[in-house]
Amino acid sequence: MTMNSTRGSASLLWTAAMLLMLAGCTAPGVHGPVRRPAEVRAEIVRLIPASVADRQGWATDIEAAFSAQKFDANNSNLCAVLAVAEQESGFQVDPVVAGLPKIAHDEIFRRSEAMHVPDFVVNAALGVSSSNGRTYEERIAHVRTEKDMSYIFEDFIGMVPLGQRLFGQLNPVRTIGPMQVGIAFAEANAKDYPYPIRDSIRHELFTRRGGVYFGTLHLLGYPANYAEPLYRFADYNAGRYASRNAAFQSAVSGASGIAFAHDGSLLKPDAAFDEPGATERALRSLDKLLNIDDRAIREGLAQGRSAEFERSDLYQHVFLLADRIQHQHMPRALLPAITLEGPKISRNLTTAWYAQRVDQRYKRCVRQAAGN
Repeated sequence: MTMNSTRGSASLLWTAAMLLMLAGCTAPGVHGPVRRPAEVRAEIVRLIPASVADRQGWATDIEAAFSAQKFDANNSNLCAVLAVAEQESGFQVDPVVAGLPKIAHDEIFRRSEAMHVPDFVVNAALGVSSSNGRTYEERIAHVRTEKDMSYIFEDFIGMVPLGQRLFGQLNPVRTIGPMQVGIAFAEANAKDYPYPIRDSIRHELFTRRGGVYFGTLHLLGYPANYAEPLYRFADYNAGRYASRNAAFQSAVSGASGIAFAHDGSLLKPDAAFDEPGATERALRSLDKLLNIDDRAIREGLAQGRSAEFERSDLYQHVFLLADRIQHQHMPRALLPAITLEGPKISRNLTTAWYAQRVDQRYKRCVRQAAGN
């Protein structure tokens, strides 16, 4: 990587500005008077809709999640968690999923096809009698909740011949619980989980305490330089820093004149160096203007799921160039352009729709907290 002295001076000024900005990131640290646990629980009970069953139980688990993770239990953070929980499950620990039997059946066969397991093998396995005497096909046909579906499938891979080997990766339930947390995320962040793990982290996510703990961590457990919670809600749906990365992609388009989707995904998964994705291709066209070579571009993009990306030369130089070419301060956060896909999604929904729905709930909660 090379840069001339003028760019070097600009980079130093930008770095200093970024450090000041990052110091004020919307991170969930302690920012004001610390409330006692009883005060936090009382406030949560007040903020949860009156129609919700066991508001006290929800308040206990949410306060415990904040306390264990040392997040500031201010009304903004509390309302953010409550808004996500309401959007994801309506404050139901194990919500009923409409059409789940068909969703599960279709997803099992989709996954089996991707793993090259023949349909006749899957059909034969589903026809095996389960531990309660009914076949797995019959049990799946009457399933109503994700918890029931997951437990059926665990029984399934334990009972059928070569179940774990052939079908261990076919469990259709991947995001679960009252805050719809990804199992992979929870398992990767379980080191400090404060409760006894009864069977597995997957099972803990089906409990209110587990779902709330990992949902709160997923939402608040990283620093993000966002002016509005709206973008953190988009990240909850699309992945950490997706909103920041979508804005970076917009700046790349603004600097290069190349249009591509601003979806917050900076690198193609497992992309070979000679097969760059759209963002990387556009950046490589700017290599002389940025004074950054292709190898350094790849290294910079690899930081795209971390806070450090904002301190990288790549990030800083792109925005300096885009701001100058576009004659304006380019946005540093944008809602990612993502159409939601998945076995439980039956409508044309987007990450922007999700974030805006959660944001509406959040603002309503904040107004209630303020007595308005």
